Parts: sequence; structure tokens; C-alpha cells
Amino acid sequence: MRNNTPNDAPNDTRKTAVIIGASRTLGLGLAAEYLRRDWDVIGTVRGSRRTGLHDLAEASGGRLTVESLEMTDPEQISALRDRLAQRTLDLLFVNAAITRGDIPIGEVPTDMFTDVMITNALSPMRVVETLGPLVAPTGTIGVMSSDQGSITLNTEGGQDLYRASKSALNQLMRSYAARQAGDTRTLLLMDPGWVRTELGGPEADLSVEESIPGVAETIERHQGKPGLHFVDYQGQVVPW
Repeated sequence: MRNNTPNDAPNDTRKTAVIIGASRTLGLGLAAEYLRRDWDVIGTVRGSRRTGLHDLAEASGGRLTVESLEMTDPEQISALRDRLAQRTLDLLFVNAAITRGDIPIGEVPTDMFTDVMITNALSPMRVVETLGPLVAPTGTIGVMSSDQGSITLNTEGGQDLYRASKSALNQLMRSYAARQAGDTRTLLLMDPGWVRTELGGPEADLSVEESIPGVAETIERHQGKPGLHFVDYQGQVVPW
């Protein structure tokens, strides 16, 4: 399903970002930030219910398109690629992720483990593999990672399954980068900081409004730097 605001076709002079998982919090904030930076934005939501992204689209003057995507369904990813086949993307950014609470790994049910790994690691890579060819040679492919995916920084434990899923995502992006040796595009693993979202919790250090401008600025600063970079919202390198 596509929900376009009335009026305008895409402006060829503006850059275009696709943000996967843009219905709320970080993804919605990122969509709004790129509109402020005068980009055309295509954001995805799950299902057909109305979200904050639809409200943002109505106020965007035609610069924001809302697409429906269940990221865990490969057929829907392929259908989105077909709908976007005539577009050249400057940024493809996969934001979607889930958590299922702070449970020691030995107590995690198999179906919960599978659900989180499919959503946080496998599905983002399916998006990257399927939509990546639409990204311009000077463009950027990014995924929302976390410093909790860093093996080096894991000195306290906790959030075992979420950490493992982000570490898996990092490793899969590294494999993707190795297969793309010589590619001129920028590849990013982005740590947004500890943000007050449903996933980050109310005790987190940052608001969405404090994190997202830094995320966008870091993405822009890395444009034209090929290869894979693991960085945070302040542009600092995150250790693997």
C-alpha cells in the first residue's frame, strides 16, 4: 500500500531517503529530520493503521511518501523494490528492531529467540540485499545498530538476546561489506545512543530530539567514505 500526499512528483534536485521502520520514535524522528534538510523521504510502516508518519506526510507538501512494509516478509520487501524501481536513492536506512525484555539467554524460549533474530538481524539484511541496488554509487546504506552489539563494550552483561541480535546484525553487515569490496557507497552501523523510547526505556540518557540530529549529521559526514563504519550519533567510532 502506498499513501502519497497530494500534489508533487519527486523533485529531481532533492536527495531521496528511504527509512524502513518510520512510524514512531527514532524512525519518525529521522524522517522529520530529513524533511527539515530538504530531502524527499519514503518511510515505511507496518500494516494499514494510521501513524505519526501519516500526519507528517500530510504536512510535507508531497515530499514524504508512506509505504506499507512488513519487513519480516521477503515478498513484501521485493514488492517494495518493484514499486521503487524507477527511483535512485541517496540513503537507505533500516531502523526497525524489537526487544523482548532482559532475560538470561538460558531462559529465552526458542520462538522468542527466533522472532528477535529474524526481526533484528535477518530482515534488515534482506532489505539491504534487496533494495541496495537502488542506492546511488555515491549514496549510503545504513542500519540502526547499538553499542550493545559491541562485544568489546559488553562488560556488564544483560539484555542477552537483544545484544546477540545486534552483534549478529553487525557481523552480517561486515560480511555484506566484504562481498561489496570496491563499492563506492558508504555502509554504516549506527548507534543512536541510549534513547528514551519503548525499547530504551524511561531512564535513558537522550530524547529522540537530542539523538536524531546527530544521527543525520553523522550519516552526512560519512557520505563519500566507502566501506563499513560503526559509529555513534556523535560521530565517534564504536569498537566491535
